[in-house]
Amino acid sequence: MTDNLQPGQLIARGVARHLRQHDFCCLTEFVPVRGLRVDLMALGPKGEIWVVECKSSRADFMTDHKWQGYLEWCDRFYWAVDAHFPVELLPPETGLIIADAYDAEVIRDGPEIKLNTARRKKLILKFARNTADQLRGFTDPGPTGAV
Repeated sequence: MTDNLQPGQLIARGVARHLRQHDFCCLTEFVPVRGLRVDLMALGPKGEIWVVECKSSRADFMTDHKWQGYLEWCDRFYWAVDAHFPVELLPPETGLIIADAYDAEVIRDGPEIKLNTARRKKLILKFARNTADQLRGFTDPGPTGAV
C-alpha cells in the first residue's frame, strides 16, 4: 500500500493518524477555495480548523509559494515534515509537526488566529460535503453525475 504513495502523502497519513487520536478528522488535498489546495485540513471537536502542509524535501518546501494564502483559511497553520527535514528552513512563526507514515508529534503549535463565523461555516460545510462525496465513491466508484 505505501509503495503507491508519495513521500508527502505518507507524512500526511501519519499526521492524520496522530490527529485522530486527538479527535480531529482530516481530509487530504482539500480545496478551501479555487486556486488553493492544502495537503491536509483537520477539523477538531470544537470546530477548530487546522491546515497542515506536508513537505518531503528542501526542494518541495522551496517551491511552495502559496502557503501564506492558506493562513486565512484556518485557525492554525502547521508544516509537517519527516525527522530528516532541515527544520531551520521553516518560518518560526508557524506550527511544526514531525511525522512518518505511521504517526506524528506536534513540536510547535501554530499561532491561533480564529476564522470569522461565516468563513468557518463555509469551510465546515465544504468539509462535510467533500467527506460525503469520498464515502459515496467507496460504494459507487462509477462516473459521477451532475446534481
